[in-house]
Amino acid sequence: MTWMSNSRAALLSVTLAGALLSIPLAALASETGSPQPSDAAARLDKKQFENVKVSVDQGIATLTGTVDLYQYKVNAEKRARKSKGVTSVHNLISVAGPVISDQQLQDKLQEKLAYDRVFLGNAFNAITLGVRNGAVTLGGHAVSYNSRDSALDLVRYYPGVKDMTDEIQVDPVSIFDNRIRIQVYRSVYGYPTFTKYAMNPAKPIRISVQNGNVSLYGAVDSQADKDIAFMRANGVAGVFSVKNFLYVAPQETKKPKVEKVEKN
Repeated sequence: MTWMSNSRAALLSVTLAGALLSIPLAALASETGSPQPSDAAARLDKKQFENVKVSVDQGIATLTGTVDLYQYKVNAEKRARKSKGVTSVHNLISVAGPVISDQQLQDKLQEKLAYDRVFLGNAFNAITLGVRNGAVTLGGHAVSYNSRDSALDLVRYYPGVKDMTDEIQVDPVSIFDNRIRIQVYRSVYGYPTFTKYAMNPAKPIRISVQNGNVSLYGAVDSQADKDIAFMRANGVAGVFSVKNFLYVAPQETKKPKVEKVEKN
């Protein structure tokens, strides 16, 4: 019986050895974790990425070159991350496009943000903006993720933006806070002389609410208007506190017209 057992064991060993030899080398390479070719270059075969180059080494994709808009830089990284064999991305893409001064870029973006999502609760957004060497930093508060994302998209696609940092805080979802927002809005904008602030979406009094605490942002025409807005907001039932960050905008002085005197 012993010699039969040994024969069966030997036959089984030969069979297993033959099976292992029949496994394709590609399959063995896959099992041992050998790197697979990446399709990153194919994913970046778009007109907006025509000046972008990609190299992949040990799963790290390095992106270089230029694009016209900051959003294209973001899109290139997203596409590279989805590529086969890529585990991380080193994004060295530079944003070309027009060269705009920081002050001009800030003024243009602030105007865009002021009119963003009009009639969709933009009076409850208090988004701040700073520009340095073409890099934009967004901060402050947004009433919802939709409002935040809309502001981010607006900046990403604007020509001249070289980089962007998102520090916007989205207000917590709260039925209690929503009620306060509406009541403060009605109290402030319901004041007879404050309709002038509601007529131009670019110059509203911004009302930000977090857990019953109200903050007022924006520009007003006088110290009296600033004080009245504070009192109106503070008089709403359920408000825990009011911080008044309104500032008095400098008034433009009209130069008197000088009539030309014709010489005889």
